[in-house]
Amino acid sequence: MFTDLDLALFFAIIVIVLFAGYMAYFWRKPADMDAKGEWSLGGRRFGTVVMWFLLGGDLYTAYTLIAVPGAAATAGVGGGAFAMFAIAYGVMIYPIVYGTMPKLWNVSKRRGYITASDFVKDRFSSRSLAMLIALTGVLAELPYIALQITGIKYVLASLSLPITISLIIAFILVAGFTFVSGLRGPALTSILKDAIIWVAVIVIIIYIPIKLGGFGAIFGKAATISPHLLNISPVIDVGYTTLALGSALALFLYPHAITGTLGAKDSKTIRRNASLLPLYNVLLMFVAIVGIMAVVYFNKYPTVSSEALPRLVLDLFPASFTAFAFAAVVVGSIVPASIMALASANLLTRNVYLEYINPKASERTQTNLSRVLVIVVILAALAFSLVPAASGEIVYLQTIGGAFIMQTLPAVYLALFTRKLNKYPVAAGWAVGLTTTIVMLAQLDFKSSLYKDFHFVYIGVFALLLNLIVVGIGMAIMKGMNKVKDEGIIDNSEFEDIENMEEVG
Repeated sequence: MFTDLDLALFFAIIVIVLFAGYMAYFWRKPADMDAKGEWSLGGRRFGTVVMWFLLGGDLYTAYTLIAVPGAAATAGVGGGAFAMFAIAYGVMIYPIVYGTMPKLWNVSKRRGYITASDFVKDRFSSRSLAMLIALTGVLAELPYIALQITGIKYVLASLSLPITISLIIAFILVAGFTFVSGLRGPALTSILKDAIIWVAVIVIIIYIPIKLGGFGAIFGKAATISPHLLNISPVIDVGYTTLALGSALALFLYPHAITGTLGAKDSKTIRRNASLLPLYNVLLMFVAIVGIMAVVYFNKYPTVSSEALPRLVLDLFPASFTAFAFAAVVVGSIVPASIMALASANLLTRNVYLEYINPKASERTQTNLSRVLVIVVILAALAFSLVPAASGEIVYLQTIGGAFIMQTLPAVYLALFTRKLNKYPVAAGWAVGLTTTIVMLAQLDFKSSLYKDFHFVYIGVFALLLNLIVVGIGMAIMKGMNKVKDEGIIDNSEFEDIENMEEVG
C-alpha cells in the first residue's frame, strides 16, 4: 500500500526531470534559438558524455524496462531465452553505427542537414523520394512513442492512479519542454533519467536474486516451469535471428536516433560513443532476466506479460523503492518520447512543409511549426497506443516500427557508400518493402511482427530482402541500358572527417 510520502517521492522525481527539461532552454543557450540547428539539434554541440546518455536513452526506454522483461515472461515458444534477442541486437548495433553515422554527420555538418531526408534529397536529387523517406520515419516513430505511453499505463495502473488524466498531464508536460527547449531538453534530462534508471535496475538485479535464492535456484526452478523459459525452441530460430539482425539494422535509421547523432560536436564523438555504448547491454541482459524471475516467483506466466516487472517490484520491494522504480519507468518513457516527437516534427517541417507548402519559410517559421508538430505527433502516438499489440506484448510496438523504418535502408545507409544508386529503383524497392510490411502485419492484426506461416521470420527483414531485390533488379536493368551514373549533388569527399573544427561544449 502506497502512503502519501511514497506518491510524493514518485511525483517529485518526475517533476525534477521535467523541470530540468524546461531549464534546458538556458543550457548553452545560443543568441538565437530559432537559428538553423539550434532548436532541432542543440547547435551540434554535444560531447562524449552527453552523447553517451542521449544515445543510450535509445536503449533504456519503456522498451527496456517493460517490453523486454514482458517478452521474457511470455508463454509459448517465444519468451525466456527468446527475449535475449534484445541483447544480441544491442551488440550488433554499434559496428553499424561506427561505419555509417560519422559519414552522415560529416555531410550533414557541411551542408546544414537536419534530417536524413535532407541527405536523401541531395544524394538522389529527388525531393519526392526525400518526402517518402520522411513520412516513413514519422510512421515508424508512432508505435515507438506508443510503446513509451503504454509503458507508463502499466505503472499508473500498478499505482492505482487515474490512467487517462495522468497520461494527458504527462503528454502536456513532455510536449511543453520539447516545445521550449528542443533537443537540449531530452539531452539534459537523459542524464538525470539514465542515472535514476541505473540505480533502480542495479538494486533490482541484486536484490531479487538474493530474495529468490540466487541465479542457480532461479534457473533451476525456471526449467521445471517451462522448457521455453531457458531454451530457444528450434521452431523460433529463424524468428530470433532475423529479429535480432533486423532490430540492429533499424535502430539508427529511426529519426530520433539520427537526430541525436547529428547533435554531436564531431564525428570522433560518434565513433567514441559507438565503442562505449555497449556498456548499456550489461544491465539490459539482467533486465531481460527479470522477466524470467517474475515467472519463477509467481510460479506461472503473468496474464499480461508486460506487467512482469511492475508486478514483481510491487510484490517484493518496500513501497518507497517501488515508487522510485516506477518513477524510473515513467522518466525512461517520457524523455525518449520527447526526442522521438521532435525528430518526427523536424521531418514533417523540413521535408514536407518546406519542400511542398512554403519553400520560402524562414528559420523562425520552421522552428515554430516543428514545435507545434511535436504536439500533433504525440497525439497521433496516443492513438497508436490503442493497437492490439499494446494490450500485452508491447515489445511488438517497437518491432513494428522497426519493420517500417528498415525499408529506408537503401536510401540512407547504402547511399552513404555509393552515388550509383538511382532514385527510381530505390523508390520501387521502398514501395514493395513498405507494402509487404503493412500487408503482413495486417494479416497478424498488428499483434506480432513474426510471420508464423513462414518460419516466424521477422516481417521487417523479409520485406527488406524484397526491397533490396527490387533495387538490385532495377539497377541491373539500368546498367543494361547504360543509364548508371553518379547521382545527386553530394560528392563522396564530403563524407570525410571534418578536421580542425572549433571545439565547442
